[in-house]
Amino acid sequence: MKGCHCAMRMLDIILKKRDGGELTREEINFFIREYVEGRIPDYQASALLMAIYFQGMTGPETADLTLAMAYSGVTVDLSSVPGVKVDKHSTGGVGDTTTLVVAPLVAACGVPVAKMSGRGLGHTGGTIDKLESIPGFNPFQSVRDFIRIVKEVGVAVVGQTENLVPADKKLYALRDVTGTVEHKSLIASSVMSKKIAAGADAIVLDVKTGNGAFMRSVEDAFELAREMVSVGTHVGRRVAAVISDMNQPLGMAIGNALEVREAIEILRGERAGALKEVSLLLGAYMLYAAGRCSTVEQGREMVEEALDTGRGAQKLKEMIRAEGGDERVVDDTSLLPVADEVIAIKAQQGGYISRMDAYSIGQAARLLGTGRNTKEDKIDHRVGIVLHRRVGEKVEKGETLAEFYVTQKHNLDGAIDIFNKGVDIDKQPPLPKPLVYGVVTPEGIERW
Repeated sequence: MKGCHCAMRMLDIILKKRDGGELTREEINFFIREYVEGRIPDYQASALLMAIYFQGMTGPETADLTLAMAYSGVTVDLSSVPGVKVDKHSTGGVGDTTTLVVAPLVAACGVPVAKMSGRGLGHTGGTIDKLESIPGFNPFQSVRDFIRIVKEVGVAVVGQTENLVPADKKLYALRDVTGTVEHKSLIASSVMSKKIAAGADAIVLDVKTGNGAFMRSVEDAFELAREMVSVGTHVGRRVAAVISDMNQPLGMAIGNALEVREAIEILRGERAGALKEVSLLLGAYMLYAAGRCSTVEQGREMVEEALDTGRGAQKLKEMIRAEGGDERVVDDTSLLPVADEVIAIKAQQGGYISRMDAYSIGQAARLLGTGRNTKEDKIDHRVGIVLHRRVGEKVEKGETLAEFYVTQKHNLDGAIDIFNKGVDIDKQPPLPKPLVYGVVTPEGIERW
């Protein structure tokens, strides 16, 4: 009769949420525990997700769901690492290589960075895929080695362990096929449960908005940020969320080894631009959230000094060595894998670039082999796109807009077509868009 009792209880929970009721902590814990154990069928879990999608969740409900998911599997205990441990998470974008810049910079300022990252799926890149393009680098460390590396080096970026937040893995797969992905409480609990399970005390979120982001509108991005900051604060973490633009790629490189090369060039002081700016801002907030400085402005000065003195680049070397990789890539990026053939994409007319659609460019890069459609797909670390221009810049007809790094030709025409359709050139310069729209902290929303 145990299965019958479970189904009856689950039906009561579905009906309560369907009719707009607020679920108790016990009901949420029951749902997560029984679903992970396989005692609640997918069709009932789907029904509850759809009820949540339409009826919403209160702040306490979202916090309870987040904690239930966070503790559904193994959690990482970082208490043996001295100081306030900080983590950073991006909601995903194109050319978004901030982790490889900011994690070593923050660690070089004396704040331990403990980050578990995922792979890319669809048009967005994954930090783990990028790191795997470094010869020898092994992101799949045991929890014990993860903690040891954070202790010894001050920074580790590793792949998520299989038994971390199993509830999220099961629920995300279900949301993906039931039309319930784009709900703020469900997104917030998914992101924050992984961050809490990974053990950090302070978390800085980079919430992307625009055509290359999951949150297309600025208001939706602020709302999601507010939800995640609220959940994190509710469970005792120090959280801040930066709202940044993803209407065009953040960096100039899209593709795994190419993005690593760009991050290294920033850390060596050889490259400026949007990727560097957002990285320094996130670093400032990470230091502030960790209590390492008394103002964000002071945090900015600290990360800039770590960059200018080369301590950030040195810290990246130490992390690469600790995770089995060839640290020489930091001094010599030619050791990274790169495609032999480079094809220039030319401007078909002169004028000002008014649009470089991040989603389209991400899709073009994926066709070249940078990403995957399913988790089982293999990716090619050598391929990708390097942009030569950004929105607002002037270009002459026949000038190079981008370079395609290719190893196989079968998808090349399709990739070029998607790229060209994603770029507009007009006679008048476009109105500038902000790189950062504002910040959400426990104290409130600050719009820039």
